[in-house]
Amino acid sequence: MRPVEVKNGIHWVGVVDWNCRNFHGYARSAMGTTYNAFLVEDEKKVLIDTVKAESLSQFLCNITHICKPEEIDYLVVNHLELDHSGCLEKIVEKVNPEKIFVSPMGGKVLKTFFDCEDWPIHVIKSGEEVSIGKRTLRFFETRMLHWPDNMFTYIPEEKMLISSDAFGQNWATSERFVDEVDKGRVERLMAEYYANIVNPYSPKVIKTLESLGELGLDVDMLCPDHGLMFRGEEDVKFALDAYSRYARQECENKAVIVYDTMWHSTERMASAIASGIADGGCSVRLMSVKANHHSDIMSEVFKSGAVVFGSPTHNNGILPGMADVLTYIKGLRPQNKVGACFGSFGWSGECVNILTDWIKAMKLDLVEPAIKVRNRPDHDTLKECYELGLNIAKAIREKTGK
Repeated sequence: MRPVEVKNGIHWVGVVDWNCRNFHGYARSAMGTTYNAFLVEDEKKVLIDTVKAESLSQFLCNITHICKPEEIDYLVVNHLELDHSGCLEKIVEKVNPEKIFVSPMGGKVLKTFFDCEDWPIHVIKSGEEVSIGKRTLRFFETRMLHWPDNMFTYIPEEKMLISSDAFGQNWATSERFVDEVDKGRVERLMAEYYANIVNPYSPKVIKTLESLGELGLDVDMLCPDHGLMFRGEEDVKFALDAYSRYARQECENKAVIVYDTMWHSTERMASAIASGIADGGCSVRLMSVKANHHSDIMSEVFKSGAVVFGSPTHNNGILPGMADVLTYIKGLRPQNKVGACFGSFGWSGECVNILTDWIKAMKLDLVEPAIKVRNRPDHDTLKECYELGLNIAKAIREKTGK
């Protein structure tokens, strides 16, 4: 896509990745993504962020629509992850900038990515300002949102906050702004991005939002490095309010049952538990780990007040697909949820003990009893599963207060 002027003299010069389906090597991006970067024209021309290495040609083409690359004076590197800095070495070679601004942590780790001994690197402190003519660049360190080197760049004269990975969504579109598309879809994609990328750092998000509030920044354009941008007071507030909810990990009266099965016994148990949850007044979704990507499962876990895990016993353990999903979910640190488990077995029955240990390791509130059955569930076992579902629904309502 061609450059878009987002403010007078400030252009989006990023790249739309229509074909991205595997984001960062672990999260699904079914609708592609964008790598947003910005070129500010003032007494000093400033390029804020770059793009992944494979997109260099398109990126340079976009820049050239505005100015010659060698006319750029400053580079700002808000984040060193390679979808934002993959072509940085080539850009430095083309631009030959006077200065490259990075955060303190960025300054420490830059050399682990690039041969940059002769680069004009300027480590910028949080809150520090740089004049570029009529405009000012003000930098805010945002460590662990979601890497140690992350920072925001704020242009007070334009009321514009370039927020790196925060507030992003994975969506390849010809539109650049939230007010040009369906806002409900934006919210869903923003929640999916948060659940799979940012969720472990929710305490940092809360502190960042509090700090921004204390600083009293006047923002009427919020520009993440992925997806659509937010312009106008209403849409900026929409993004900030959504992140506040996400960071508090507020949950719905909803459960997700995550299971694997060999010969359908565990699957039948899952269906019976789901019936109990639904009759208990809560929404429920069944998700087989064979049929669903682990990032799609995590997006449901993020919204749910309960997570219920089920697996057969396999070689004195659980099925490998279930172990993959559990590892992924645990790493993303879901909170404010209840958990329960169930399973079937043939000649050894370790499954529910293993699943219970996972639930405790995730610090979910355990709803008991865990239910396991040898070979096939009979009527009485399915009745127990249904009653467990009723108890899960009760625990969800108590947890959410709804």
